[in-house]
Formats: sequence, structure tokens, C-alpha cells
Amino acid sequence: MSPKNKEVIIGLAGNPNTGKSTVFNHLTGLKQHTGNWSGKTVTNTKGSFFLEGMHCIVYDLPGIYSLFSDSAEECCAKEFICSAKTDIMLVVLDATSLERNLTLVLHILELTERVILCINLMDEAEKKGIIVDSKKLSEKLGIPVICTSARAGKGIEELKKTIIDAANGKIIFSPNKTIFSEKMEKIWNDFLKQIKHIIPEGIVPKYFAMEVLEGDNWFLTMLCSKLDLIQMQELLARQEAEEVFLTKKGDTKEKLKEEKSITFLKRSQEIAKEVVTEKTEEAKKRERFLDNIFLSKKTGIPVMLALLGLIFWITIVGANVPSNVLMELFWNVGEKLGVFLKWCAVPDWFYGIVKDGIFLTVSWVVAVMLPPMAIFFPFFTILEDFGLLPRIAFHMDGLFQKAHTHGKQALTMCMGFGCNSAGVTACRIINSPRERLIAILTNNFVPCNGRLAPPLLWQFFVAFLKHKMI
Repeated sequence: MSPKNKEVIIGLAGNPNTGKSTVFNHLTGLKQHTGNWSGKTVTNTKGSFFLEGMHCIVYDLPGIYSLFSDSAEECCAKEFICSAKTDIMLVVLDATSLERNLTLVLHILELTERVILCINLMDEAEKKGIIVDSKKLSEKLGIPVICTSARAGKGIEELKKTIIDAANGKIIFSPNKTIFSEKMEKIWNDFLKQIKHIIPEGIVPKYFAMEVLEGDNWFLTMLCSKLDLIQMQELLARQEAEEVFLTKKGDTKEKLKEEKSITFLKRSQEIAKEVVTEKTEEAKKRERFLDNIFLSKKTGIPVMLALLGLIFWITIVGANVPSNVLMELFWNVGEKLGVFLKWCAVPDWFYGIVKDGIFLTVSWVVAVMLPPMAIFFPFFTILEDFGLLPRIAFHMDGLFQKAHTHGKQALTMCMGFGCNSAGVTACRIINSPRERLIAILTNNFVPCNGRLAPPLLWQFFVAFLKHKMI
């Protein structure tokens, strides 16, 4: 295939909530739905774009925190990353949480050298007083680093140019991989000598040794489709023998996995300290002030209840004005609709369906539900922007754990006060299937805005009865 018609496969990976799907949309021109919950993307979404005669095919992978993950959507991403199908791995990071996001980059660099780093949400980092030195980060990792604000479309053209330069061979990849302890390296090298003839094509030998020794169930299941029965039996036998040998020396597979994880985390911390300029002193003082109030055992819960109570009061009282306006509007429209239908001499059954059925039901829902939701949800957005929602969830976590549920349910229940549908949908942020199911079932009992506005319903009901009596 000539360079002008070259096909470039790009894998788009990253932590959840890094704006990965927004970057995907800007690259491909598609309108992939974006969201901020864990597991929003559960399959590989495919898109493409043409640039300088090259056909670039982009696969938007589900959000994944590391290659240790084992949820359904994260296994989907792992399989694609480990399959060596890509020409370029584009990893999207959150500029406001660089230290946490870097762990995934270090994992992926163990599998492939052709990695481009996209540091997204730079506008959010600016607001929080966080400065990221992209040049220094590029030197530290040995890979190209591009800063973007995908929502505003900033940095996307530079990102596209970097991808094309990498595909044309203008960029030489020489990543600085993570250095593990001598003991760990010796264990992997000794094991590799035993199994090097079994390693399937396309899988990095060192990563193969890591996963097999740690007994990763997902990885071993994937190998079943790549190895024949005899090879699989030999691999499992050698793994078992090595495990027995290591256990005698006090090196269990759990210890190996823990040490590997700690090594990645320590390097992430070291890099983040060197390339990230922390928040301004003013921002730090504000956060400490909020922590002292909302995380204190004495003031945390009372302040939280007072704040939520204030929001509910403003929502219910404040919604009366727009609700009354909408009621009057819909009432007048309904009267005119009734006159029009009678003028058309429609049958009584048709009049009942259109006027008393469809129109009346829709107008009630809009007049009663829309104003409170229009007030409630913006208030919760403000709380999230100030960092109060995570603090509320942290304070409630212990109480929810005593009830054998997940602390994140505190946030979904708060959303349920605005609308039960939103509260149930928000349960997707809970990873555990059991705790997610409990949250879905119990969130339905949260009184939403429709049930928190009896005066409005009563007014509408009385007006409806008067109309019928007339």
C-alpha cells in the first residue's frame, strides 16, 4: 500500500472521565455520545478520518484505569490493547489528575512503544491553577505529548499532525520504560527461558511472563484461543511449578502483583511531581477550608443536611412561580384546543384521547416537573464544581457501608431527589453488580421533585375538577 493510501489503525485509550469520546468525535467528525460515568463506553466504537492522503481508523476503547482491571468493559479495552492490532496507541489523560492517569500510560508502554499522549481538559486544569509541563513530560516518558481542550477543539489539529508524522515515520519512538527491582526482573527472565517457545506472536514476552506468573484469569482465558491444547497444558504445568518454587521462597503471585503495581504508582508520583505545578496557595486554602467543614466529624453531617435542605427549599418554593406561569399557559392552550376539537366535530372518544389524555398528561408533567428540575440540577452542578459532592459522598460512605451498600449511592440518591430516572441511571457509576442492583431498587423510594410538590398538584387537580363541574 502506497503512503498516499496508507491505512493507520489508532487505539484510543484512557481513564473514564478524561474526555476520550470528545477527542474521538473531533478526530472522526462523528457524534459519539459522551458521558461522565464509569463504563459509559462498553464496546469499541469505530470511526475514521482522512488526512494527507492517509486513512486513519480510530477505535474508541472503553475507559480503563489500568491493565489490572477485570470488569466487562475494561476487559474489552485490555483485549484490544494486548492484541497488537494498532499502529499507534493514543492515550488520553486528565490534566487535573495526571498522577492517577499516568499509571495506565506506564502499563501500555510495557506492551507497545508507539504511544502518543494527549493531555486533555487543560482548560479545567487552568481554572484550578494546575500547570502541566508537557515538554518535560515528553522527555520523561520518551513519547510525544500534546495538550488539548477537546470541548473547545483546542489542540486537535496539532494532535492530528502528530499522528500523521508518527505514521510517516517522522517521529522516532524511544520510550523510557519502568525499571523494576532486580529480583522481579530475574523472576520474569528465568520464567521466560522456560516458556519462550510457547509465546504467541504479537504478545510482548515480558508482559506474557508477568500475566502468566500472576495467574491473570482473563489473560489465561484469552490464551486458550491462541494456543493449542498441548501448549496450554505445558504452560499451566510450568506456571504451577514456578508458583510452587516462588512460594517456597516467600514470593507469592499476590506479592508479585502488588510489587509491580507499587512500582508503577511510585513512578507515576515521581513524574507527576516533576511536571505538574500544584494549585495556587489560594486554591489550596479554599480546599483545606472545605475539608475542615465538610469532612469534620462534628460539622460535616449537620452542614451537609443544612445545605441539602436549603437546596430543596429553594427548589420547591422557587419552582412555584414558573409552574404557575406554565399552568396558566397550558390551561389557555387546552381551552383553545378543546374549542377547536369541538368545532371539528370530532367523536367524544377522540376528544377524550387528545384533550383529556395526551395534552393534559403532557402539560401536567411539564408544568409540575420541569421547573423544579431546572432549578435542582444546576444547583448540583455548582456543588460538583466546588468539589462538595465528592466530600458529601466521602462522609456518607461509612454509613452506607454499614447498610452493605456502596458509598457512591449517596450521590445517586441525591440525583433521585431531582428525578428518580436520573437517580437510577446514575447507578452506573457503581462498579459492583450487587451494590448497583441494591442502589437501583432503593433509589426508586427517594421522593423526587414530582412527589415533593403536592401544593402544585393540588392546585392543578382543583382547577381540573372546577373545569369538569362547569
